[in-house]
Amino acid sequence: QVRLVESGGGLVQPGGSLRLSCATSGFTFNSHTINWYRQAPGKEREFVALITPGGRANYADSVKGRFTISRDNAKNTVYLQMNSLKADDTAVYYCYNQYYNNWGQGTQVTVSS
Repeated sequence: QVRLVESGGGLVQPGGSLRLSCATSGFTFNSHTINWYRQAPGKEREFVALITPGGRANYADSVKGRFTISRDNAKNTVYLQMNSLKADDTAVYYCYNQYYNNWGQGTQVTVSS
């Protein structure tokens, strides 16, 4: 059974940092691209970043230079390091395996003073 479980969300002040984790199971992790998406209240879900099995990363323009995606194949886990957070980054963050069309349950990130 394919599973993706996000963690690490929370409340942070503008300019602060958070690191999200996506723990996976049920598939050959080091063969799959993993994506991060987010959905803010009243908005559509949007792409944030992805990382390929070989470690190549791609980012949405809105997070380039502030967010870093990485993966630990030994732990079957993908991370999203988020720095210089802004109020506009407030959203539920989801990880996604496109091959299996499988989403995690999401983790809330709130950026507010």
